[in-house]
Amino acid sequence: MSYFSEYKDLIEEGDLALVWISRDNIKPITIDAKETFNTRYGSFPHTQMIGKPYGSQIAIRTKGSNKFAFIHVLQPTPELWTTSLPHRTQIVYTPDSSYIMQRMNCGPTTRVIEAGTGSGSFSHAFARSVSHLFSYEFHEVRYQQALKEFEHHGLINRDKTVTLTQRDVCANGFAIRPDDITSHKFGEIEEQLSINANAIFLDLPAPWDAIPHLEGVISKDEKVSLCCFSPCIEQVDKTIEAMEKEGWTEIQMVGIQGKQYESRRQMIRTLDDAIERLRDVKKRKSDGMERRKRLCDSVLNDDETKATDEKRPQTEKTRFNPFGKGSRVKEGDINYKWKEVTKVESEVKSHTSYLTFASKIINKDRNERTVKTLLEELEKK
Repeated sequence: MSYFSEYKDLIEEGDLALVWISRDNIKPITIDAKETFNTRYGSFPHTQMIGKPYGSQIAIRTKGSNKFAFIHVLQPTPELWTTSLPHRTQIVYTPDSSYIMQRMNCGPTTRVIEAGTGSGSFSHAFARSVSHLFSYEFHEVRYQQALKEFEHHGLINRDKTVTLTQRDVCANGFAIRPDDITSHKFGEIEEQLSINANAIFLDLPAPWDAIPHLEGVISKDEKVSLCCFSPCIEQVDKTIEAMEKEGWTEIQMVGIQGKQYESRRQMIRTLDDAIERLRDVKKRKSDGMERRKRLCDSVLNDDETKATDEKRPQTEKTRFNPFGKGSRVKEGDINYKWKEVTKVESEVKSHTSYLTFASKIINKDRNERTVKTLLEELEKK
């Protein structure tokens, strides 16, 4: 099965699972009854996970402190995989990948070209949503690592959702033949793999060298979308020149900037709280002024003994102050009233590269017979 496109209820031996330790710490594991997942909070035997529903909290009692530590075992999704995968290269994160797929109208009939594969972050998102993904990686070691990973995840399966090829597309183009290093199994009479892509994603240092090779592998009878992922504006400039030269239109550059929102609870502050706080501050201020006055009078009257014996008055401990410092109250304490609020990051952290979009239609001839048939069908409805 494909762990990223099919769903199951219970955790089983041999499953690929994602262990949620914290929001920024998610680890992939393969479930094995003989193994134990170790963290700084404690050790979690896989046997405690097998048979539990995905999403379950697995808890243990820590040694020494006699407290509980816990993890959650989650089923893989492309979004979670992006946050946990082993990095072989820089990756495309979800804010960019989700926008790119929406912008290129990716769906169940889309055939996508992706170059290069890299760490496979975007490949998993494509594989879940499109008809077929043709992914290219020029680096031999990264190709072998990605091939092993895709096979384990069920992306290269009986349905042939993904075709992975080792190729420098900038120099050698996108055509896939029997003598190429590829995951596709050619038949005896098959001379070249039919690609016929209608969406292209290029994550390359020099996409302008790859764009001229696209003509022979894209669909001729429908609109084809292209997106180039480039970290430098100079790359964008050269990419646009190549697009215009090769007849690509509707060119637009986009930069994605996302912020993360976090749901929190904030204590409800009332007018009575404010008045009580002001009274407390006024009383403490008055007590302090009186003590300083007595000390000053003692010094002026040369009564050093009295000044030395003057002790700080015992004041009542400050109660919890909802407006600032005071006793710490745990968020959500039932003794206080709370409201749900949203906290946003102060800095933008998700921008990674510029996205340059374009489109192309090769065959612009109007088939009058097809148009007439479509109009007749609409009239019948």
